[in-house]
This record gives sequence, structure tokens and C-alpha cells, in this order.
Amino acid sequence: MTKKKLTLFVDADACPVPVKEEIMSFNKALSDVEIIFVASYAHMSTTFREAKWVMVDSEKEEADLYIHRHSSKGDIAVTQDYGLASLLLPKGVFVLSPRGKSYTEENISTLLHTRYLASKSRRAGKHTKGPRKFTGDDRVQFRKKLIEILSNYEGDYFYLSKL
Repeated sequence: MTKKKLTLFVDADACPVPVKEEIMSFNKALSDVEIIFVASYAHMSTTFREAKWVMVDSEKEEADLYIHRHSSKGDIAVTQDYGLASLLLPKGVFVLSPRGKSYTEENISTLLHTRYLASKSRRAGKHTKGPRKFTGDDRVQFRKKLIEILSNYEGDYFYLSKL
């Protein structure tokens, strides 16, 4: 029985460039992992041409819908979108934020509820804080978490020896 090829989906519309760079730094070492950046035509980029890009319509949530339809158990998705994460988790997809936070069945309800409350406050005219600035520490944390997930897929020696 052959092992299913692992796919790493990147919700590229809002993914910070340093995270895309980290993912691409794994590209050569991970020949058995398919990396797919999914973005709308409105966010088309000419950066990272060596990567596989899937361009979707600019309609709201099109990138999310593509990732949801094409991902399967054991795949990895990188997204900031709690809604997308909540759809992927029951499929058995490992979901990681660009800051290196794992979305899990245990924390997704709280994250969705917090997002709902913030949205409700904004509709009521209250000012809410946006996300803090992306830092070098965030990049390091993302890299560590991605290595951890990939190591669980093939074993520590396989990935750590290639990186």
C-alpha cells in the first residue's frame, strides 16, 4: 500500500510574505510534499514562481472553498481564517496559523466565539484592535511548528536531516 502524498495548502491571500518564504525554504527538502498556494486573482503574485499556485475567482471565500474541497485527512493547511480552520479540522487536516499556532478541536470553538464577539462590537460602533504586527519571533514559531507537524508525518530524522 502506497502512502498518500501529503499536500500543504496555503491560504495565500492573507499569508505574510515571511511565512511564504519559510514554506518555500522547505520546498526542495520536501520532494514528497506538494505545496499549493491558493489565492484569488485580486491577490495575484509573481513572487515564488517555483511554487504551485492555484488562482480562484475574487469572490468572497473562494480560496477557502478550494482548500476545503481539495484537502483530505493528513494534509496541512496554513490559514488565519478561523472559519476555514473549523471546516478542515473534522476532515483530519492539520491547521496552522502563520504565527505557528495550531488550530484544534479543543480551541476552535473559543476562537470562533471570540471572533463573533469582536464582530458584534464593531457592528455596535466600538473600536477593536487588529492583529499585532508580525514579528521575527512569529516566523521562528511558525517554522518550529511546521517542522513538528512534518516530523510527525515522516519521522524526526527524515525532515530534520533535510532542513
